[in-house]
Amino acid sequence: MGRGNYQRNNDAPRRRRSFRPRIKRKKQCSDTVPFDYKKPETLRPFISSHGRIKPKRLTGLCTKHQRVLAREIKRARHLALLPFETE
Repeated sequence: MGRGNYQRNNDAPRRRRSFRPRIKRKKQCSDTVPFDYKKPETLRPFISSHGRIKPKRLTGLCTKHQRVLAREIKRARHLALLPFETE
């Protein structure tokens, strides 16, 4: 037998994978919360504990507003209003 040619024991019953759909926390697009690099307290909820920008699937924003959010976070980082990374 070569590498990777593992045979399954046909006597054992097959186990079904349980799939739970992820609950999306749907936020309104940034019409309600305007992103502004001068107000870092509005940007903090979109940054992880390690200082990284949270992905779109976690923030619940549309693609257009996720890009605006990323741009504002990067501006705030360059002005030292937000840290590049946390300790």
